[in-house]
Amino acid sequence: MNADLRPSGPFRLGDRVQLTGPKGRLHTVTLREHGELHTHHGVLKHEQIVGQPDGSVLTNSGGHEYLALRPLLRDFVMSMPRGAAIVYPKDAAQILASADIFPGATVVEAGVGSGALSLWLLRAIGAEGHLVSFERREEFAQVAQANVETFLGHEPDTWRVVVGDLVEELPTAVEPGSVDRVVLDMLAPWECIDAVADVLTPGGVVLCYVATATQLSRVAEYIRGTGLFTESEATETMVRGWHVEGLAVRPDHRMVAHTGFLITARRLAPGAVPPDVRKRALKKPSYADADVEAWTPGAVGDREITDKNLRKRVREAQRAVDGARVAAGQADQGTGDGVDAAPDVD
Repeated sequence: MNADLRPSGPFRLGDRVQLTGPKGRLHTVTLREHGELHTHHGVLKHEQIVGQPDGSVLTNSGGHEYLALRPLLRDFVMSMPRGAAIVYPKDAAQILASADIFPGATVVEAGVGSGALSLWLLRAIGAEGHLVSFERREEFAQVAQANVETFLGHEPDTWRVVVGDLVEELPTAVEPGSVDRVVLDMLAPWECIDAVADVLTPGGVVLCYVATATQLSRVAEYIRGTGLFTESEATETMVRGWHVEGLAVRPDHRMVAHTGFLITARRLAPGAVPPDVRKRALKKPSYADADVEAWTPGAVGDREITDKNLRKRVREAQRAVDGARVAAGQADQGTGDGVDAAPDVD
């Protein structure tokens, strides 16, 4: 897909389209010349969709209707191939707000996972911003890069992926005091706080996304102990949908509850010591050395994915981006190779 295409206007070759069919079944396809969506309800040709406005209803060969919409970013991240667990849309929205991600910002992210948060960050920083994402595992980085290219249709110039440990690579990747925001989504973010403090500009924000209360406690105490940041703030976000139909108005039976905690703090100016820190220095710490054992990565628990499963996710992500590239070539050249598009069923 061309970099200058926007997710609006009539459907074009190379666009990803979310089709809602009978019984609410979703199919996500990339529009190709001569492409077709085959289901047991019949065939819907891609040429029927091309040129139609977003939000159109189309009828397939079996007489069944399909609602065609461009997938929103939240739709894409919930169905894309995953190497690691994703940051859910409800948390991504809070991250953008809590970390105050703004157009033109220089942002550091670790780890990149499957690229879900990277997509939100890239959208928020705009064309003038810069995102540097760190990932320890090459396979995760490959999945993330393929997912980002699949959704955006190109590799953004504003994004750089560094494979390696943040603590080791960060000092050579960015200049000291040049980063506006840092987002850490990892098992032990406290291990990176000192390195983050060196690259953050005074007043810059560090935000950590952690899954458990023990991780939350450990990172809060570490940030406090450095004396380089303001007092941290911790939150979690829960979203409850509502069923609204006439007078039948009630909460949904299911809700998106705990997925993780967000903890944020701001970088102090060199040598600055807030008054409340002096007061706390006179108080006895609320934890002992023995408690630290409960904060270690091993005790917290790491979520592992098998190498076999990860290789499968890499192949899925690469197939998606290869399909987008083929469709983009057809859109640019106005010719097709005659190969039908295999539907990507969500």
